[in-house]
Amino acid sequence: MTVVLQISDPHFGTERPMALAALERLAAELRPDLLLLTGDITQRARPDQFARARAFVDKLHAPARLVIPGNHDIPLFALFNRMLDPYGRYARAFGRALEGEFESEDLLVIGLNTTRRYRHKHGEVSSAQVERVARRLATAKPGQLRLIAVHQPVAVPSATDLKNLLRGRGAAVRRWAEAGADAVVGGHIHLPYVLPLRERWPELPRPMWAVQAGTALSTRVRGGIPNSVNVIRAGSGRAGVVERWDVDESVGLFQRVASTTLA
Repeated sequence: MTVVLQISDPHFGTERPMALAALERLAAELRPDLLLLTGDITQRARPDQFARARAFVDKLHAPARLVIPGNHDIPLFALFNRMLDPYGRYARAFGRALEGEFESEDLLVIGLNTTRRYRHKHGEVSSAQVERVARRLATAKPGQLRLIAVHQPVAVPSATDLKNLLRGRGAAVRRWAEAGADAVVGGHIHLPYVLPLRERWPELPRPMWAVQAGTALSTRVRGGIPNSVNVIRAGSGRAGVVERWDVDESVGLFQRVASTTLA
């Protein structure tokens, strides 16, 4: 079995010390095979915020990590940096690669950069990215759980978040479903949930899911939901399980509050 700890939207610069300590303890207990960071690592893409984020990630001692940027990881007010080297500060902390993948016998995760320097908040996926992912999915091993990691969501539970949806999501979800994807994993709106995508696209040739994580560490929580992370477990036969872990402030620990099987 492969265990993934998904951390999204920590927004270093607004991090909570209690949540930092709780997440470090959770990682030590779980010993995940992959640490997956799905964007908005910092609040304002400042060098000190990236430095604190990198130092904390190093403390988690995961044998593999896959990191993608969020819209907050591009400088907003430093216009010179935003136009000429939007990912420079991110790169100094986490490397120049904005996309990547992780593979084990029972899991394939493909990370995509859906941020754009000309967009303040919204994300998009290009046709070239869609096809590149589809080609990679076509070479996946039998039995692998197949996940695509992005920042902005492909589906939301409430009309209030429709404005936050990933641009190009319709073509992407249809093409990736044809290619054998099981789920699109993201963050951005600080709400944890798992949604079946056939409810949005009934024509999909196979079941597929939207898996969203809340904010792992930030004070910027939403909907009365505390700091939250996902634990994704991939076993034989592509029967993935997504566990939602919320921080319990009374004891200073992340605790499992929900579990969904990606049938």
